[in-house]
Amino acid sequence: MRFLLLLSVCGTLPGWSQDAREIVRRSVELDQIDWQRRADYTWEAESRERHFDPQNHVTSDHQEAWETIVLEGRPFRRMLARDGKPLSAAEQKKEQEKLDRAAARLDKETPAEKQRQAAEYEKSRRREREFLLEIPEVFNFRLEGEQKIDGEDTWLISGDPKSGYHAKSREGAAMLKVHGKIWIAKAGYQWVRVEAETTGTISFGWFVARLNPGAKLVFEQGRINGEVWMPKREFVSGSGRLGLVKRIAEDEEIRWTNYRKFRVDSQVVVAEP
Repeated sequence: MRFLLLLSVCGTLPGWSQDAREIVRRSVELDQIDWQRRADYTWEAESRERHFDPQNHVTSDHQEAWETIVLEGRPFRRMLARDGKPLSAAEQKKEQEKLDRAAARLDKETPAEKQRQAAEYEKSRRREREFLLEIPEVFNFRLEGEQKIDGEDTWLISGDPKSGYHAKSREGAAMLKVHGKIWIAKAGYQWVRVEAETTGTISFGWFVARLNPGAKLVFEQGRINGEVWMPKREFVSGSGRLGLVKRIAEDEEIRWTNYRKFRVDSQVVVAEP
């Protein structure tokens, strides 16, 4: 998931125009705000992951659907379906039992423990998006024109990494091997669509995983409740290597739907035994 986030971020790229850079800078700052607001929502999502052999034949095709539920300000995932089929009654029971146990644990926490856990979770969430703030420094930007995407009037901005730029973070170093385009809404400066492609090999960990040049990403967002922008769709395809031997080729698509504002006064009902 971190790679998906990284690529979706890297789509904000090239140019020479100071206006384009300012548009991107504002969009990154507003993304940080929306990322915080996302903690107030629950949602449903479904994913599909396919693997391919050297002849590009599908060797596996796995699908999942789940809902994300907020308990005491922390998200918990409850599975809804696998491979296009709803969970069986027994599987649904197990999922509910897991949620019940989580709710029971949270109910036993002291106010101090709740505060500490909430602070740690919030710190983790901020850390996931902080590296995006480096985007305006990593890339040159170019304003390509204006387009209407999903009913939104947008600026189309393309970009390439700056030659000789010294990244401030590991994610920033990876962004130097990505180029692409981003469509930014004129009303609100939010990302509507991102298209990105890797231009070099990106490594994760000590030879744990490597992503080859040519990996591609499409990322889309939409306006929810007229107040916040949320992810709608993400599609990634590419090839690489796990460890020193295993080669992989795959694509993955995630779709998010049914966003619902989570109210602080909501109550989570724990199922009866």
